[in-house]
Amino acid sequence: MNNHNSSISDFILLGLSSNPQMQKPLFAIFFIMYLVTVGGNVLIILAIHSDSRLHTPMYIFLSILSFMDICFTTVIVPKMLVNLLSETKTISYTGCLIQMYFFIALANTDSYLLASMAIDRLVAICNPLHYDVVMRPQRCLFMLLGSCTISHLHALFRVLLMSRLSFCASHVIKHFFCDTQPVLKLSCSDTSSSQIVVMTETLAVIVTPFLCILFSYLRIIVTVLRIPSAAGKWKAFSTCGSHLTVVALFYGSVIYVYFRPLSMYSVVKDRVATVVYTVVTPMMNPFIYSLRNKDMKRGLRKLRDRLHSQKCQF
Repeated sequence: MNNHNSSISDFILLGLSSNPQMQKPLFAIFFIMYLVTVGGNVLIILAIHSDSRLHTPMYIFLSILSFMDICFTTVIVPKMLVNLLSETKTISYTGCLIQMYFFIALANTDSYLLASMAIDRLVAICNPLHYDVVMRPQRCLFMLLGSCTISHLHALFRVLLMSRLSFCASHVIKHFFCDTQPVLKLSCSDTSSSQIVVMTETLAVIVTPFLCILFSYLRIIVTVLRIPSAAGKWKAFSTCGSHLTVVALFYGSVIYVYFRPLSMYSVVKDRVATVVYTVVTPMMNPFIYSLRNKDMKRGLRKLRDRLHSQKCQF
């Protein structure tokens, strides 16, 4: 790492806007969004933990997804908030690689968790009699550990690849965090081979869970269309609505940002799309799952009643 980057001590994160008058309003907006994200996801975790009827694979995966979303936004947003109020807006070279590592690892874990939740819905709708056998705790734990292992190995490989690049001129990253594409843009090394490796590896790691989700929902659609009653069809589809909404938000923005050549990278458009899956989607997940899900509403009411009774005791 030192052989390639001995002259680098800091990068400068340009942020969402270089307009000084926009810094404080942006700070206020993203600070509120961060608080809502953390608060909403903590409520989801507590609601699932407090209601024994929610101790099923689907909701266990949801509680882990909520925890990952908290960590995911914490990797990016606090540093972005500090830079919005700072004149230097710097991040150390090592700090940049560390941020990139955890960003990639947690983002990929999110995608694999969404795939695990799709498999859960597939088994629940298409093979309900064998649900307890197929989605037994040991298998769910294996899916979770597999998701984390693959994601962290992918992140480690990506960061090791980025650490071999040389940076000779500008150290200004035209982004609000250390993402792969804007950092590649700064390198004075020949990045053509790196781009091919990054694209190929990203296709393998991100497309795999996406295809799993796609296959699961094609099977679900075929099964649901065979249900004779309209009420039965609606009941089956309603259990998938929240998950499909989150999948559309997450993968729509991820595919737009990462599945294009570096030459098509656009600073403004890609920053907006990145905000969607790094800040907006983790913030919206608790609302999507609680507003469209009767079981989660019941769990939140139970949590509220428990907190209220404890407050009355004091």
